[in-house]
Amino acid sequence: MIVVQKAMEKTNLYRVDGFGVKNYNYGFIGVASLILFITLNISLGYLTYQAEIGLEVSPVKSYSDALWLMVMSATTIGFGDVYPITFVGRACVFVMFILGVGILGGMGAVFVNKIFGFADTNIKNRELRMQNAQIIAQNVETAKKLIVLEEKLEALTKSLNK
Repeated sequence: MIVVQKAMEKTNLYRVDGFGVKNYNYGFIGVASLILFITLNISLGYLTYQAEIGLEVSPVKSYSDALWLMVMSATTIGFGDVYPITFVGRACVFVMFILGVGILGGMGAVFVNKIFGFADTNIKNRELRMQNAQIIAQNVETAKKLIVLEEKLEALTKSLNK
């Protein structure tokens, strides 16, 4: 997720609101992650299928078995009904396990963050910045009134001393 966020900062796929808070395009992150996940499943499934095809002892008998293996690897379920026996198949499962868990975890974090808003610090930051802006505005008004009062008090003191 941090890698995607840094990539978004370099490509300027975010906007800065009036309070200086960066608002990332999490919809884009979610769609890009989903496309990446599907692409990885299809391509690594194909490589696994090609490596396992024709081996009598291999449980991977069809392309759908290889796709099933990739999805189960990415979700860390791994029922054990389909497993690779070749080095290439095992390497593909390993890559899918590492990348798939990261992608699915990132997509889950984006979903929870945007849909349920459990960790929406941007809203908290905006509220705090708005409160700070109001406090500063009140302080400026109070300072102006104090200056006027000081001038009136000084004028009154001068008129009493004469």
